Amino acid sequence: MKRLSIFVILLFLTVSVFSDNLEVNSEKSDANIIGHVIEKNTGEHLPFVNIRLEGTTIGVVSDATGHYMLTNLPVGEHVLVFSMVGFETQTFNINLEKGKTLEINAELEESSSLIDQVVVTSNKYETKKREAVSIVNVISPLLIESTASNSMSDVLDYQSGLRVEMSCQNCGAPQLRINGLEGQYTQILMDNRPIFSSLASVYGLEQIPTGMVDRVEVVRGGGSALFGANAIGGVVNIITKEPSGNSFNISNNTQLIGGNSWDINTNLNGSFVTSDSKIGAHLFGVVRSRNPYDNDNDGFSELPGLKSVTAGFRSYFKTSTLSKLTLEYHHVTEKRRGGNNFDLPEHEADIAESTNYNIDAGGLRWDYFSDNERHFVTTYLSAQYINRSSYYGVEKNPNAYGKSNDITTVVGGQYRFHMYNCLFMPADLSAGIEYSFNGLKDQILDYGRDMTQLVHVVGGYVQNEWKNNFISFLIGLRLEKHNLLKNPIPSPRVNIRYTPIDQIVIRASYASGYRAPQAYEEDLHVGAVGGEVYLISLADDLKPEMSHSTSLSVDWAKKFGKTELNITAEGFFTQLNNVFTLTENGRDESGNLLLQRVNSKGARVAGLNFEAKVAYKSLFMFQLGYTYQISRYIEPFKWSEDLEAQNRMFRSPDHYGYFLSTINPFKRFSINLNGKLSGPMLVQHYAGVIPNDAEVVTPTFFDMGIKISYDIPIYRLYSLQINVGVKNIFNAYQKDIDKGVYRDAAYIYGPSLPRTYIFGLAINI
Repeated sequence: MKRLSIFVILLFLTVSVFSDNLEVNSEKSDANIIGHVIEKNTGEHLPFVNIRLEGTTIGVVSDATGHYMLTNLPVGEHVLVFSMVGFETQTFNINLEKGKTLEINAELEESSSLIDQVVVTSNKYETKKREAVSIVNVISPLLIESTASNSMSDVLDYQSGLRVEMSCQNCGAPQLRINGLEGQYTQILMDNRPIFSSLASVYGLEQIPTGMVDRVEVVRGGGSALFGANAIGGVVNIITKEPSGNSFNISNNTQLIGGNSWDINTNLNGSFVTSDSKIGAHLFGVVRSRNPYDNDNDGFSELPGLKSVTAGFRSYFKTSTLSKLTLEYHHVTEKRRGGNNFDLPEHEADIAESTNYNIDAGGLRWDYFSDNERHFVTTYLSAQYINRSSYYGVEKNPNAYGKSNDITTVVGGQYRFHMYNCLFMPADLSAGIEYSFNGLKDQILDYGRDMTQLVHVVGGYVQNEWKNNFISFLIGLRLEKHNLLKNPIPSPRVNIRYTPIDQIVIRASYASGYRAPQAYEEDLHVGAVGGEVYLISLADDLKPEMSHSTSLSVDWAKKFGKTELNITAEGFFTQLNNVFTLTENGRDESGNLLLQRVNSKGARVAGLNFEAKVAYKSLFMFQLGYTYQISRYIEPFKWSEDLEAQNRMFRSPDHYGYFLSTINPFKRFSINLNGKLSGPMLVQHYAGVIPNDAEVVTPTFFDMGIKISYDIPIYRLYSLQINVGVKNIFNAYQKDIDKGVYRDAAYIYGPSLPRTYIFGLAINI
């Protein structure tokens, strides 16, 4: 805490000094810009268009009539940028003079936004997606809305190489797999910060409602060189909504699961910005209530009941024309329970897995740009605190209650310097330092669990990217000291981008990653199988996992008039050393089944990701993704005494994919189709309902959905949207789920929802 206090003091002193200095040296220039923004084809004025001076914090949003005004701007040459989702970005080179006013009118042309996007996850700073040295996939608000997704676990598998699956019938823990690797290999970020602890990761994807999310950026492959431990399979960066203009939205998404269980989700969002855009705040609130779902009428849930409330805000204050302070906070309260006898206390149920979460998380960030756009500095502090009470028990055990407290803190800084020439071409040099702390206290005393875990990680990185319009070459290295490891871990990365012509981008990359053995990991929870409890522990000699990832991709994009096409093919290979695996390890004194995490020699994952997108203005969009992969242990691995050793990695299908389609046949009316394909995979089935442990090859599943929506204009910019739809139209759902108290709760696969009906309303103001 002493280190944290010192950093906070230094952060505020730095902000005060820079801000005061900048304000003292500034004066009223009376250099102004006025104008309007219209849609190019129709001539209609466009409200809520973002207008900014590039390389500064200066900007406004066009008003309800499509007009704008910027006053007292810094004199000199600048680039004025007009941008809005669904339209092509337009820029103007301008020269501002003291005491003079310019009139700049923009005409924006409709676009599908398939190509011209800005991302931050590739290099930790804003880069155009086409110019990034690594492939960055973006999940937009439009995709979230079209798939009627309530949480991050609903939407992430609409990207190539990504799969979300439920790993427990009782608690409903979702798990994200990138390129076939388990959820523990993925680093989840909130606004670029790794505050997702092991405890937070258990149910975290379902605890992040889509109502607070602006977009999600996904980078496949090793990312430890930038983001530290656990970024082996890839990085998912969840970026919360930032205030933009003045607006208010309230929506409800109600789903009827399997024809008998309700899932009701209500969102409130409000954005408020001052007339000079110096201060802004986005407020959000989400309330969700889901009944337990029992697919086979045995009295035991396949999907747990859920009640949650999320509330928070993200705000900014422009401390000067070249600096900005951003503050974010949110609170989550969640109660989930699976098993049976839901009308009775947990200890009177035959099986119950129940948790009560209270989560407080937030972050503070300060950004500074130099006036010549060559220097960029950011300092940040993020933290998350979790208080959890739980029950994991069978056979009406009155002593299976537990409690957990978890705190995660991340503090750091980053500097970037743009060089006009470094040896042979322009370059961006960036470096950063970061300290993270995680403290966990986890207790279930009846099972002998009284665990305290303290993790301190100190790291720093440096990277240099040489780049011009045709080629980028990046080398970087992160060095990190983890207190549970004896020696520091180096994580290098090398990336190359080559653009032989405007339509084609070729990328090649190498990156390494690591995962430290910790006392608590994402799947070190208590589970139930065969009517008894099983516990997971770590072997004494467990070594850290290491990874080496390579990829080669070709990205082709072209516009044919109003039609946009984009095709991407990526080959990937990951070598894992000292892979963590589970083996049976006898029983404890109370007769509970023990599973132990040990190292196997290693594993290899190789495959191909393919994506194709086509769009015609905003009238039609179709997107397709497909992954073929092979996931194998280097040496056969024996997990059960009942079975022979196995070299195929479990729960990793050799092929899977998705498609998305949006059709807007006329104004305000939209038809959205989507589908997810999951090929056969090998899963473990523990004895209980069945007499002996078994390995099962699952069937192929195709989960297709439809959503139809219509916007009804009410008054000026006010509108009411009505939508209906069906998820999993063909009811592709697991047929051989274990029944009764002796079931294996982890024997669950395929789509997480059966056929589900959707009803929704949204009011936009």
